[in-house]
Amino acid sequence: MAIALISAAVLAYEVLLMSLFSLIQWHHFAYLVVSVALLGFGASGSFLVLVRKQLENRFRGFAALQACGFGIGALLCFALAQHLSFNPEELIWDHDHWLRLALVILLLALPFFFAANLIGLALMQFRQSLARIYAFDLVGAGIGAAAIIALLFQLSPDAALRLVSFAGFAAAAVLWIECRGRLAPVLVGLPVAALCLILLPAHWTEPQLSQYKGLTQLLRMPGTQVVAERFSPLGQVSVVESKTVPLRHAPGMSLNAEREPPAQLGLVIDGDSLSAITRFTGDLAELGYLDYLTSALPYHLRKPRRVLILEAGGGAGVLQALYHGAGQIDAVELDPAVAGLVRDDFGDFSGRIYDLPQVRLHIAEPRGFLQGSNERFDLVQFPILDAVGGGASGVHGLNENYLYTVEALRLALARLADNGILAITSGIDIPPRDSLKLFAGAVAALETEGVERVDRRLALIRGWQTSTLLVRNGEFNGADIDAIREFCTQRSFDLAWYPGMLASEANRINQFDQAYFHDAARALLGDGHERFMRDYKFDLEPATDDRPFHFNFVKLSSLPELIELRQKGGGALLETGYLTLVITLALALLLSLLLILLPLAFIRRETPRITRPRRNLGIVTYFFALGLGFLLIEIVYLQQFILLLHHPVYAAAVVLASFLVAAGLGSAWSQRFAGQVRSKRVLVTVVVAIVALGLAQLALFEPLQQFAGDWPLASKIGLAIVLIAPLGFCMGMPFPLGLSALATAPPALTAWAWGINGCASVISATLATLLAIHAGFDAVIVLALVCYLAAAASFPKT
Repeated sequence: MAIALISAAVLAYEVLLMSLFSLIQWHHFAYLVVSVALLGFGASGSFLVLVRKQLENRFRGFAALQACGFGIGALLCFALAQHLSFNPEELIWDHDHWLRLALVILLLALPFFFAANLIGLALMQFRQSLARIYAFDLVGAGIGAAAIIALLFQLSPDAALRLVSFAGFAAAAVLWIECRGRLAPVLVGLPVAALCLILLPAHWTEPQLSQYKGLTQLLRMPGTQVVAERFSPLGQVSVVESKTVPLRHAPGMSLNAEREPPAQLGLVIDGDSLSAITRFTGDLAELGYLDYLTSALPYHLRKPRRVLILEAGGGAGVLQALYHGAGQIDAVELDPAVAGLVRDDFGDFSGRIYDLPQVRLHIAEPRGFLQGSNERFDLVQFPILDAVGGGASGVHGLNENYLYTVEALRLALARLADNGILAITSGIDIPPRDSLKLFAGAVAALETEGVERVDRRLALIRGWQTSTLLVRNGEFNGADIDAIREFCTQRSFDLAWYPGMLASEANRINQFDQAYFHDAARALLGDGHERFMRDYKFDLEPATDDRPFHFNFVKLSSLPELIELRQKGGGALLETGYLTLVITLALALLLSLLLILLPLAFIRRETPRITRPRRNLGIVTYFFALGLGFLLIEIVYLQQFILLLHHPVYAAAVVLASFLVAAGLGSAWSQRFAGQVRSKRVLVTVVVAIVALGLAQLALFEPLQQFAGDWPLASKIGLAIVLIAPLGFCMGMPFPLGLSALATAPPALTAWAWGINGCASVISATLATLLAIHAGFDAVIVLALVCYLAAAASFPKT
């Protein structure tokens, strides 16, 4: 039970750290820190090899100390790490930040190191029960991952962190009792630990946002304060009020606007993504400023009777539809906390727009809503893409997003009524990236649908800060083109594309060095689109469900030139998310190599008779391939099952729990096959099953998730478990089978194998994303299956 409890605490801590550092810093920095910090598992293997003899008869005391170390480190190391002044963006030019980064990683690695020591030592000490110990490890991890996701809907991050810390002390207490220690230390120590955690000052563990994040900057304005805050696994939602300097949020509003926005409250997601809750008294005239945004264009082509607003957030899209007289408005919002703040907490301020008779609010994931709905709309509005903020600097480059893939655009087009319009607004970056990638995606979606004259179904305009792309279920006619021209003229917006547009009409008002947008649109629609995509400095290939990284624009061929420009003021052109990923992989590879080779030198000196190079190579290959393959599949499924369950939180909970619990059961089942000769035979069978199941899911997942599109959630969860559990069960068997083959070898080899597996797990986290960006998730799955085949070919012999 102690193993299950510490494993549950470790996985809960990992998930919690990802959430906390996404809030404190950015998503990609959280990815870097937590991935490299997990090298604590690799370091543990090296450590146990070095100190094994000293711990042979001290298991109870040392293991309990490691569990307590995790409990203390989980809280204290986070508190210290978040107070280090560090900005990931400055890694490009400020070398001092590399030292700070190293300190952060070292601090966060310590709790994982302590927990891994406990599990690794148990594997060495009780080698006759290897499969059972590993089973408890995996099952506990699965339960912990699912539990923390559920708890974050009820607890603050501060409280969740204290609970995870307490779980470490509880694991120490359970271990002490299981090892027949005296009860008195537990009866005294556990309540003392709980009391200390309760009395610990709040500022030690409360998330402290980076000074570089948007919310921190906003709060520096005089009279600005946070008036409400909600936290869940979907992120932190903050409502900000300024009594001195009015908050105004109307991205890209024309300078010709005759009205300014009414009073607004800032709505900030994870400390950086800004939108607004706008005061609405029922007087539509107060909303006139919304007619001076580029996103208002579709309302001037036809008066839509039914409008669908995706990611409705603070309600700006709903207000815009109300102003233009939409008959029925369907608003889709993923986060119930956002909807609750707008509708309930600040309902009097917002005019309770989500309760108006012509408005229907849906708490749902947008992609899932598009797939599950059979209704038709005159206008579908996608949420604004903020390339002016995070997207421009690449801080969202590693974020998977299934709403901007070619497949999602096709779903949106299928929801349009005859002559209905799909509208997507994005921020402008120079050189253009976001807007052009969306345009290329729309072209690909229309071509896939068999549309012959794609150019006649697209229109693109831009202002000084935003652009709006229109995709029509039908062709734009002369009256539509006149309306587009008039709309842009009255608001001083620029034309970028409409059917039959002349090059001389582009880049007239908000001028750039050249007509980037029109030239690109013409190229993407012409015969030379492949050459244009190849020669452009950034990756404009449309995102797909297999490669859902819309916000990543890195092109490998352009990297040397962009890196050279960083010293000449061109650092903003580098995608920092992608660079962070490469840095993470390089660090993981370097440290893993060190942690794998260092124990080998000690093992050779201690037991020269077992240091056959071929045998050692087999051990490294086997356990490294298993660690790599297991995590590669798990990480891909965490993303792909969002398409089936249509909710990132449900997908994370179901995938992690199903995978790890099933793998734990598989590990327990493998206990009966211990013995080198029989293990080898069983392993081959298991690997064949893994490859067969993996290939079957590659072929069947897409048709199955489409077939189950309108199933109730409970049925979809059941289908997910049916798809995951058999594969997870098989994937849980090779590791304990490999350890059982080392049962007669010196215990140091068991610790070494544990460390090798941990190092591979860390590398797989970054490698999976890097490969998915360039080759797709299917390629990652194929690589994982190859890893299992390599493991089968290198089964360890002693």
